[in-house]
Amino acid sequence: MAQTLSDITQILRNSKNKVQLVYAFNGTGKTRLSRAFKEEVAPKNNEDEQSKIKVLYYNAFTEDLFFWDNDLDGDTERKLKIQPNSFTNWVLAEEGQEFNIAANFQHHTSNKINPVFSADYSEVIFSIDTGDDQNLGNIKISKGEESCFIWSVFYCFLNQVIDVLNKAEDRETDNFDDLEYVFIDDPVSSLDDNHLIELAVNLADLIKSSESEVKFIVTTHNPLFYNVLYNEFNREKKIVKYRLEKLDDGTYNMENSTDSPFSYHLFLISELEKAIASGEIQKYHFNFLRNILEKSATFLGYRQWDDLLSNDTVGAREGYYKRVINFSSHSKFSGEEIPDITESEKAMLAKLLHDFKTRHSFKLTI
Repeated sequence: MAQTLSDITQILRNSKNKVQLVYAFNGTGKTRLSRAFKEEVAPKNNEDEQSKIKVLYYNAFTEDLFFWDNDLDGDTERKLKIQPNSFTNWVLAEEGQEFNIAANFQHHTSNKINPVFSADYSEVIFSIDTGDDQNLGNIKISKGEESCFIWSVFYCFLNQVIDVLNKAEDRETDNFDDLEYVFIDDPVSSLDDNHLIELAVNLADLIKSSESEVKFIVTTHNPLFYNVLYNEFNREKKIVKYRLEKLDDGTYNMENSTDSPFSYHLFLISELEKAIASGEIQKYHFNFLRNILEKSATFLGYRQWDDLLSNDTVGAREGYYKRVINFSSHSKFSGEEIPDITESEKAMLAKLLHDFKTRHSFKLTI
């Protein structure tokens, strides 16, 4: 059913569940949804400096509060600058959370990377212990480490907000008395699976510690993160989960997800089956097939994912492999686009999927 972002925000607002979990592919519109939700709950034209906060959100715009000064002239004094706002001022200048932020960041990255805030909390420099009682200062951390650092700032901020709201009286601030929602969009970036699971468990524990009426919405493109959060909340029956997809006409469809837990490869197989049944096979569907094959080969112990391809005639496997590689390698680059998919290539995709499911005992109806 076609839905606008406004329709979806109403679904999220009308839910009585403590936690709502939304899965969507990258590029679907999760960040746009978080902004639309914020504008629905607390439109700018209805806010003034004295108004209380109704919604907190973490998304790409949160990360934009942090930006690099790379010292292009000297190439030595690299700093991560912090755009001051009420969020960063409160958690840093007023609450003094820099130690907890550093500890959280190091826990998910490396205890050898040391963030040091300036006295006015307007910037951060990073150094790394080299292991010989020396350290290398003013380094520029990776994009993944940067995202993890920014998430650590927000995580400590959210922890403080929850602590404040858990007090029925004598709160240290009344700024969050009207808080209704926390919207978290994809805090996962470049973490290995162990740290990703730990981050999800920590976030779930933090949300479960909330005793107020605040509701939490979490969106993600990562199936492992999605599954861990679902499993952490499912015992308490406080969660509803959705799948969000963007339709060809620019509208959206968000439906309750019924699988428990969500199996990413089964979802991709289901998407391929829909495309095959409708005849609407696109080049990106070959990416789906390759993704399924790569993950399954790793799980089953095959050295190469093409070992899972059908080899019904001499040279068939190599031919199938080349076609899948050709489609999945160029589908994102318009300047290198290959011709439209032919009927024989559509039939090939259908055959490969059927053979794969049959050979490896997948349930034929997803």
